[in-house]
Amino acid sequence: MFLAMDTVFDQCSVAILDASGQVISNHTEKGKRQQTQQILPMIDIALSESQLKLADIQALIFNRGPGAFSGIRINTAVVQALSVAHDLPCVGVSSLQAIAQKAYQQYGLTEVYSALDARMQQVYFGHYKLQTQPMEELAKDPTSLAMEPVVLEGHESTEQLLDYDSQTKLTIPVVGNGAALLSLHKDQKLYEDSWPDATVIGQLGVIQFAAFGGTGATEALPKYLRNQAWKTLKEQGKT
Repeated sequence: MFLAMDTVFDQCSVAILDASGQVISNHTEKGKRQQTQQILPMIDIALSESQLKLADIQALIFNRGPGAFSGIRINTAVVQALSVAHDLPCVGVSSLQAIAQKAYQQYGLTEVYSALDARMQQVYFGHYKLQTQPMEELAKDPTSLAMEPVVLEGHESTEQLLDYDSQTKLTIPVVGNGAALLSLHKDQKLYEDSWPDATVIGQLGVIQFAAFGGTGATEALPKYLRNQAWKTLKEQGKT
């Protein structure tokens, strides 16, 4: 059994899945307020209704970002604390990969740009393609589930920050709540309602764990993309 959680996508979402990715329990509360108060009780409820204890969980799966700094911090802190307390491995899943996977499940899209509103006139952006299962960042080794940096269109990685007025190079669909913020081609389709919950995070994590195993709490690290994201706009020298 696997315990998955997400507080990055303006929600508090918890799911328990088995090794095949089937959902045993799933609870989601919309909104980003009171996530710190909601997350642990929701985990207790999910375990209780599944008749499980944390000792029965094989790994903890979490949304590692990129995304809202506070949401990533809550997610990561809870996973690290539970990992240390109960000696459980962790699996971090990319938020952009989860958006792409949701679009595949929802619309059958097999290649997408994933775009998440990063505020400050920017979006978090990645290019994903269905290689096997699940949706993977386009990687050097197409058979690998690892999120490897790739040289694509002059960038170090397909996961990056783009300004709102950036234009995509290909006319493949753009998914996520940042889709409409980019300068799209006239024939390019967008799907703004591709919004994953802990179930999608968990399904990706189960596959990743089967392929590579998990990490310890000290290696269960967030991915921000924006440097110094925790600073105020004034401290970052921005207006």
